[in-house]
Amino acid sequence: MFRTKVEIPGWGTPMEVADHSLFLGSCFAQEIGGRFQDYGLASFSNMLGVLYNPESIASQILQSLGLEGTEPPVFRAAEGWRSWWAGTCLQSSTREGCVSMVRQALDRQGRELKRADWLFLTLGTNVCYALRQTGETVANCHRQPQSMFEEKSLGVAECVDVLSRALESLHGLNPSCRMVFTVSPYRYAKYTYHGSRIAKATLLLAVEELCRSYPAYVGYFPAYEIVLDELRDYRFYDTDMLHPSQQAVDYVWLCLQQAAMSVTMRQYLEEYEPIRRGLAHRPANPDAGEYKAFMCKLEERRKLIRRKYKLEC
Repeated sequence: MFRTKVEIPGWGTPMEVADHSLFLGSCFAQEIGGRFQDYGLASFSNMLGVLYNPESIASQILQSLGLEGTEPPVFRAAEGWRSWWAGTCLQSSTREGCVSMVRQALDRQGRELKRADWLFLTLGTNVCYALRQTGETVANCHRQPQSMFEEKSLGVAECVDVLSRALESLHGLNPSCRMVFTVSPYRYAKYTYHGSRIAKATLLLAVEELCRSYPAYVGYFPAYEIVLDELRDYRFYDTDMLHPSQQAVDYVWLCLQQAAMSVTMRQYLEEYEPIRRGLAHRPANPDAGEYKAFMCKLEERRKLIRRKYKLEC
């Protein structure tokens, strides 16, 4: 066999089909979280936009739980009002509207954190950007002038410190939530490939320390190793040669199923697969009678499957 196989032990406590999960972090969290949503599972991802570094992820968890920050910092951009706590997906034509949107998203995310069975945290880089004017680390630079920010790289101890507070706070409010770290396989060419590797190494060492410190409720899923060590070929990258391809994401999704999910949950995914494909289909004429009849039958089948597994329709 001309490849390296990343062996992933089965989880002692597997995921169940009715579990609630939340995904925070880089675009890789968005990809995997989207898979859960495609199969009709109780899942949410990055309600305030994609996050990249440990400090922003930890801060947003604490902000969502009402333990850090009071007033969302907003600013006027060319497209409208935006917030340093959120990504480009949240913007409004007014300052008040932007503040309201951020608060609502944080409240919603806080409710999900307090009832989540699983929290997946995907770390992308240890590089943070802080506003020179206030010193606050931003979740997204929103393509504002580089002169507005100070770049800093978190060390292993700093990553562990900021994430520990968030993990402990969430565990105190939701003791049944299990937290799973992943490290994004996306390579940050802007920091040079060597710099990107240093950043990933820092994150991996920090996650290792967190898993040792909180073994009862913190774990690690090796998405980074699967892409870089097992797939290990440019066939599995997108056209930019930096992002994992859809085929690579498919394979990581399969590995997650096999390692993390119960037999019942995997059976549900298999039965729901035709529903997922049918809902993803984009017809040439959505008003055609045949297509409407097809969607009605698909909806009936969807409800039957969800009732079988005791899920809300």
